[in-house]
Amino acid sequence: MPNESPAAHDFFTRHRELLQRAVSATESREHWTPYPESPSKSVYGEDAAKLGEAAFREQIGRPFDLPGHPGEGRVAPEEHSPYGFPLGISYPRLSPTAAVAAAKAATAAWRAAGPDTRAGVCAEILARLNAASFDIAHAVQHTTGQAFVMAFQAGGPHAQDRGLEAVAYAWAAQKKHPAAARWSKPQRKGDALVLDKTFTSVGRGVSLLIACNTFPTWNGYPGLFASLVTGNPVVVKPHPGAVLPLAITVRIAREVLAEAGFSPDLVLLVAEAPGGRHAAALALDPDVRIVDFTGSTEFGDWLETNARQAVVYTEKAGLNTVVLDSTDDYRGLLGNLAFSLSLYSGQMCTTPQNLLIPGEGMATDQGPRTADEFAADLAAALDKLLGDPARAAGALGAIVNKGVRDRLTDAAGVGRTVRASTSVEHPEYAEADVRTPLVALLDAEADREVYTREWFGPVSFVIRTDSTQHSLELFRETVRAHGALTAAVHTTDEETLAAAEEAALEAGVHLSENLTGQIFVNQSAAFSDFHGSAANPAASATLSDAAFVTGRFSVLQSRRPVATAEEAA
Repeated sequence: MPNESPAAHDFFTRHRELLQRAVSATESREHWTPYPESPSKSVYGEDAAKLGEAAFREQIGRPFDLPGHPGEGRVAPEEHSPYGFPLGISYPRLSPTAAVAAAKAATAAWRAAGPDTRAGVCAEILARLNAASFDIAHAVQHTTGQAFVMAFQAGGPHAQDRGLEAVAYAWAAQKKHPAAARWSKPQRKGDALVLDKTFTSVGRGVSLLIACNTFPTWNGYPGLFASLVTGNPVVVKPHPGAVLPLAITVRIAREVLAEAGFSPDLVLLVAEAPGGRHAAALALDPDVRIVDFTGSTEFGDWLETNARQAVVYTEKAGLNTVVLDSTDDYRGLLGNLAFSLSLYSGQMCTTPQNLLIPGEGMATDQGPRTADEFAADLAAALDKLLGDPARAAGALGAIVNKGVRDRLTDAAGVGRTVRASTSVEHPEYAEADVRTPLVALLDAEADREVYTREWFGPVSFVIRTDSTQHSLELFRETVRAHGALTAAVHTTDEETLAAAEEAALEAGVHLSENLTGQIFVNQSAAFSDFHGSAANPAASATLSDAAFVTGRFSVLQSRRPVATAEEAA
């Protein structure tokens, strides 16, 4: 048995009800969260916000401390806040080979601990991450460019929700079989055949988390916790531009693991400078048996093709699409879409890119609107939403990197620009690069090469089609070929709605219908909404479902005869 401390058992006892409630939520798909999303003093404490910001400020320009973490020397990934200043933080330098070796050495006791203990420890890690939400929020804000409130919610409680959701799926999957059973087969003559059997959940091996620049915790926590609960050590490889949020996560995880009597090397950090190749080296290591990746299609495809020894879970790029046919709330539609395009400057894997509308337009409660008129109305809605600089900065955040800026420059040269991207002065950070969305008008046939690739960032296209049927055909065809994380339709016609639902099923993408209020297509609620779909090329996994966890472990059995019927009794 592992050398667990009493804390390991206490953690499961402490969090048993939470885990059971989380499993129930995944089954009912109702609204539920144990982690409040409001950065309120009444929720997190009078001094939480002040202490979180102070912890972030004190970390700037200093080595990040990870007690007991293996490695030699330090590495400085050159993190730079999109709000205009360098972070200047260095981290322990750990080579891919050394990371895998240390992770393997930590595995045996964790495997022997069993699903209950592992789930309890992971729930405790999440509880402490929740307590550190303000610290993490500042780290997320100043590595990704998200506005503070979004960084708090998406980087903190919402990411923790996704982590707990993965824990719930993984814990429940391992509990479907008993730990032990006595098997008895009656015989026509003589005593029954009796066997004692044990069933043990065994992880696949070392798990590699390759995280992204824009949502390091929200996209990272599902794979991290799914692998941990199923008995696998995790090597965390952050994006060089967003190391700090995951370094804080690794530090908290290691503290809890040590308290529970396990090796803290079950969770390791591999940081590197820009241009490094640690992700590729780790992914090809024979002992890395699980890979979680969020990022570009190019590297995601490479992982799926080359990391053949591992089960690979990817979330890549896609062509998020909106089909526009008709609406009975045109004002609400425009406001909803304008916010969806503006949130975090479109730097979300779920932001709509291709807005398909018949050239002759759509029926609305304000009269028919042609494609050109709709594009102009959407531009006006964006102007209204983003007219106040302070309000605009709160929605847009800051541009995360040069790649997004370059795409904005390129987008200004395609189609007919209906609304140019403009710079907004941030009220607190004069050096922040804040940009508004660009909207261009395209033709479905003439501009096909433009809209059939992803333009990650604040770039969207209003695309003139021949008809709503043509729009649905394009939607089905482009998503099946290139993938999408989200899709939406606006129509007042039930037959068209049914056709859109059928097209989404054939394309393999989740669909939102007639959103005109305060729910947006690029938002996803843990325990209820599925994020991503292995049914189209944009992802090979869904966050989270049973398939996301069951490939991370096997159930192995041992059996032995019970000598006599008397002994069996």
